[in-house]
Amino acid sequence: MSLWTRLTGWFALLFGLGYFALPLLGLTEFSLRARRGVYSLDAYAKVIADPEFQQTFLYSVSMALVTIALGVFLVLPTAFWVRLRLPAARPYVEFITLLPLVIPAIVIVFGYIRLYNTSSWLPLTGTIMGTNFLLAAGYTTLALPYMYRAIDTGLRTIDVATLTEAAQSLGAGWTTILGRIILPNVLVAVLSGAFLTFAIVIGEFTLAALLDRPAFGPYLQRIGANKPYEPFALSVITFIITWGCMGLIQLANRFTTYTKAPR
Repeated sequence: MSLWTRLTGWFALLFGLGYFALPLLGLTEFSLRARRGVYSLDAYAKVIADPEFQQTFLYSVSMALVTIALGVFLVLPTAFWVRLRLPAARPYVEFITLLPLVIPAIVIVFGYIRLYNTSSWLPLTGTIMGTNFLLAAGYTTLALPYMYRAIDTGLRTIDVATLTEAAQSLGAGWTTILGRIILPNVLVAVLSGAFLTFAIVIGEFTLAALLDRPAFGPYLQRIGANKPYEPFALSVITFIITWGCMGLIQLANRFTTYTKAPR
């Protein structure tokens, strides 16, 4: 490798780090200026002590857990069956799972409101539980591309056919195969999809705002319109949560050794 190539690589790396790190450092520095003349954590203390912050954050965490459960329940059997019995359908399934990346969230939520309003045949928006279900369904849709690819990647690392045949020869049913054979073998992949889903749900705004749910994303927007320093502190907290999820993914992958299954 030539000296010019090395210098170019280092320049690109440092430029990328500066492009992302400098705005974040400026954001963090400004969030510490709530007390005149000195740096302090006053903005963070006010945010954390705010009852609305606690309510919206806990609500989003609970919705994230529900969304993860729905995503695993939907994606794991689908990806398993496609890999085991319907390999020809894989391109179509991948195309369907990519649609949430090109269909805006506002289109999805307006479709929900139009189809499930109080004057429709299934008035889910007329109750809190029904609206929460629609929100969880919307979150599951937004996280579908990431959850599917994480689980599908995990399934590629194991011999699905051999494991299934061995379990069936011992009398196991499909539920046992999925829950006690396949899921433990792709648990790290499921956790990767789960952490990505969690990060998406915590920062999502459009679905929660238009469905009028007390989520963390709308709270971040509201506080940003009324207070000077607290929104920056909230943004830093959101970055920490997101990076924490990414770090957990890397940690899970680091302590797991994959062996690619034969085709």
